[in-house]
Amino acid sequence: MSEGSLVSSFAQRFEMRVPVVQAPMAGGATTPAMVAAVSNAGGLGFLAGAALSPEKIASEVAAIRALTDRPFGANLFVLEPAAPDDATVRRALAVIDPLRADLGLPPGQPLERYAPDFRAQLDMLIELRVPVASFTFGLLSADDVTRLHANDLYVIGTATHVAEGVAWRDAGADAIAAQGAEAGAHRGTFIGAFEDALIGTMALVPQLVDATALPVLAAGGIMDGRGIVAALALGAQAAMMGTAFLTCHESAIPQAWKTRVRTMSDTSTSVTRAITGRHARGIRNPLMQRLSETIERIAPYPVQNALTQELRQSAGSAQNADYLSLWSGQGAPLVRARREDLGAAELVTQLEQEWRAATARIAAFK
Repeated sequence: MSEGSLVSSFAQRFEMRVPVVQAPMAGGATTPAMVAAVSNAGGLGFLAGAALSPEKIASEVAAIRALTDRPFGANLFVLEPAAPDDATVRRALAVIDPLRADLGLPPGQPLERYAPDFRAQLDMLIELRVPVASFTFGLLSADDVTRLHANDLYVIGTATHVAEGVAWRDAGADAIAAQGAEAGAHRGTFIGAFEDALIGTMALVPQLVDATALPVLAAGGIMDGRGIVAALALGAQAAMMGTAFLTCHESAIPQAWKTRVRTMSDTSTSVTRAITGRHARGIRNPLMQRLSETIERIAPYPVQNALTQELRQSAGSAQNADYLSLWSGQGAPLVRARREDLGAAELVTQLEQEWRAATARIAAFK
């Protein structure tokens, strides 16, 4: 099999030697060093910009560009401004405050802002002309997609089922990130109930390929070269991998979180909205369990996310994994096959070797 036959049109467009996109992981894992290392190693690095102010996005992009001249991407959450009523906030804080007290924090208070301004974030990506922009939690208008294209940004929409992929295609997206049920962190579902959209990656990818005729990136449960080959065989043009990079040296999550990821089993995660107000997959711990006991008091995202943020940050500083949001995908136990504190570039190199070896083995069966 020739070198060229292994490279998809998506990979060719972004000068990728390895069909691996490092998933944008909001919550601290994704750093400019990680993004640049992945792109420099032949993959496509991605900045998680959803939780960042426009000014912070600009400084992170500048840091990435100081480390690489290769293509990279940035991700945003499509959100309307949050304006919760006082009763919603007080009801949520009544459950959160006992957990804050466990860490020596005073009772929480309503906040002036619960998330960065999405429109200002979008304007910043356009001003910076980030090569690739991906979007989760919602759908951009066709006018917004046209504006991004006019400024040379390639647009990727996140879909958890076929109707979402078709909606993104009709809005003008260039590619679809197929988020399977195995994926860690927040579910991207924006059409219908999240329970109806827990479709496994390997079932979702070929359906989105057939329904949209766009390049599809397979996200969820892919941890090594075998998974990359499987995704490509089903029609994906690259694998989007998050959990595989979560414990890398460049990842800025607390060591306690990395340790939990490396010691979890295949049944250690659950999908819950208790921590942030939006369904997300993470490792079960006391934070998830205690907040889930009063699920009717949980505020919607991003309000709940903002109200639990100080608590989780304090737990991170104390290396207390019991009160962290331990986002992780179902494939995490496979990370134990790799050296602890592996560099992101070395991981991409290993993935390339595994992918090529698995491809050669399949070719040998013919």
